[in-house]
Amino acid sequence: MYRLLIATVLLFAPIAQALELQGAAQQGALVIGMVAPGSTITLDGQAVQVADSGRFVLGFDRDAGAAAQLTVVAPDGAIHSQALTVAPRDYKIQRVEGIAKKIMSPSSKALQQIRRESALVAAARKVRLKRQDFAGTFTWPLQGPITGVYGSQRVYNGKPGRPHYGVDVAAPIGTPVSTPAPGLVTLAEEDMFYSGGTLIIDHGHGVSSTLMHLDRVLVSAGDEVMPGDIVAEVGEKGRATGPHLDWRMNWLKARVDPQMLVPVMASPSDK
Repeated sequence: MYRLLIATVLLFAPIAQALELQGAAQQGALVIGMVAPGSTITLDGQAVQVADSGRFVLGFDRDAGAAAQLTVVAPDGAIHSQALTVAPRDYKIQRVEGIAKKIMSPSSKALQQIRRESALVAAARKVRLKRQDFAGTFTWPLQGPITGVYGSQRVYNGKPGRPHYGVDVAAPIGTPVSTPAPGLVTLAEEDMFYSGGTLIIDHGHGVSSTLMHLDRVLVSAGDEVMPGDIVAEVGEKGRATGPHLDWRMNWLKARVDPQMLVPVMASPSDK
């Protein structure tokens, strides 16, 4: 499994006085950084939120290219630019059979529902909170066998689908699910077409967790959650072939790998 090495500090010589990054640029990774307070940052031309302290976070999608351009404008107006090398990863191919026809070929009524729900998700992810929970510790929302991993390409009923962007943890229906980190609930839906019971928890600066296929949602949009809070129960609603939790994470529109932020899960034989 992959883990983000937060302890590693990378200083890039051309902008060593202006920028510090913790972690390595890699497909699926979150990288936390510091700049001089008052600086502005762009990544490939996209504005990056910077805290008053100078802290910020970057995320690299599953299919991020081999290079990214990071530009820092210091408080004195000096411009510093650095090309970041983004390490590639290998991804698994998974075949999933038994998906119901109504899921594979939704009706016109279902398509209206899907579009409505997609708009709700997009609105929830537009939030740009100043909180910096992304810089703290993340924990597994529950323990159980890992049945699906980030980046894998799934083939549903013989038809290639979109890559899987989360980590799946199998557990019986009703198993408690906790928040992986502090945050603010920005979406709480009982039963969405594809994802069933769905929660989005915002950790600040565009970093969010999405918990999917839930049987019960125990919090509401606008609730603040803290480590240890039980926010939902495992289910098999939506596009699921069995009870499990699908935990996904985003940085803005980039989908990142939750497993890179948590310890390796202990197997039953390790307990």
